[in-house]
Amino acid sequence: MQPKTTPKDFFLWAGAMVTLYASVFSLITLLFSYIDYSFPNVLNYYTSDPYQSGMSYQIASLIILFPTFLILMRLIRKNIQADAARAEVWVRRWALYLTLFVAGATIVIDLIVLLNKFLSGGDLTIAFLLRVLVVLLVAGAGFLHFLADLRGYWNQYPDKAQMVGWGVGTLILASIVSGFFIIGTPWQAREYRLDEQRVSDLQILQSGITSYFQQKRVVPASLTQLNDPLLYFTVPTDPETGEPYEYTKTADLGFELCATFSNTSRESAAITRPVPVMMGGRGALDSWQHEAGHVCFTRSIDPDFFPPQPIKY
Repeated sequence: MQPKTTPKDFFLWAGAMVTLYASVFSLITLLFSYIDYSFPNVLNYYTSDPYQSGMSYQIASLIILFPTFLILMRLIRKNIQADAARAEVWVRRWALYLTLFVAGATIVIDLIVLLNKFLSGGDLTIAFLLRVLVVLLVAGAGFLHFLADLRGYWNQYPDKAQMVGWGVGTLILASIVSGFFIIGTPWQAREYRLDEQRVSDLQILQSGITSYFQQKRVVPASLTQLNDPLLYFTVPTDPETGEPYEYTKTADLGFELCATFSNTSRESAAITRPVPVMMGGRGALDSWQHEAGHVCFTRSIDPDFFPPQPIKY
């Protein structure tokens, strides 16, 4: 007679499967991010940017979800050890068969994508092959593990099950630690965010100065001239210190903006060409890359790009 499934059985297995699938998804996307960072796509300006790729979210997900999965599975195995009939509840068999189906389907789809890429004459890049390999290995390992669990292999050899658990845990830990070498520590990440805000503020100031020139036909003598309560514009200040940014009018059409940065700008190592920025209806090349410390950006307004607005009488 099949044992009755209790609410405890159902929610333990439901929680274990949800955290397992979410952990696997986070691991795969994290490894994809590492691949994109190591082999960036030159056609995408932001592919290898660790902040744009979402590495921090994937790492945070793994740190929370995978230990939760291990705790739930430990509780399930304790229940089975205390009552062997718990291994025959329908929710366990459904969970294992569902996982086998998902893993098997993922392997088949992964191989189809690889074969289709090859037959269609697509470019089998290193990044693409590594992505296929990651999915194949993760899905294959999951399929074999849960197939063995369904056949009672891990109950017969608990020592091997423990070794596999430690191995998977080590892999997850190595994946998480690797991320910190790319995105840095939380404190370093905060410094980079502050630097990004400083660059954004300088860009706003530059836009305000060029707009002022178009309206007044002269470069402002100081940043305070940009304040306009009617337009709800207030000159931004350094996000960390609250101090105003340095500004110097260097010529009739020239000016200089300065800020103190915590770190060197983190641009993609593979993308060195400047990003086109549309200003004044025409294309212009603008660069805000910087070193750590006090950095000044010298700008010169081209009246052809920023024609003064006609005076209204």
